[in-house]
Amino acid sequence: MSTAMNFGSKSFQPRPPDKGSFPLDHFGECRSFKEKFMKCLRDNKFENALCRRESKAYLECRMERQLMAQEPLDKLGFGDLTDGKPEAKTNS
Repeated sequence: MSTAMNFGSKSFQPRPPDKGSFPLDHFGECRSFKEKFMKCLRDNKFENALCRRESKAYLECRMERQLMAQEPLDKLGFGDLTDGKPEAKTNS
């Protein structure tokens, strides 16, 4: 019974998560990028390493339209796909 009285005296201040949550694309601004990425995943048996270009393009679309925070692509794991760098290393 005393817990009910204590509950009312505390105030809860919600805060958004640091990472991992971003606005939904309600207007479908990046839908075509998402669909290309999902098709790539299906075509490659959900092996996401094979769809990195599509993933990068989707995230760039979201950042350009303020649907997620701007982040450097190398920080998101796409450093090898940025301008001036080779996409993949080959042993040829």
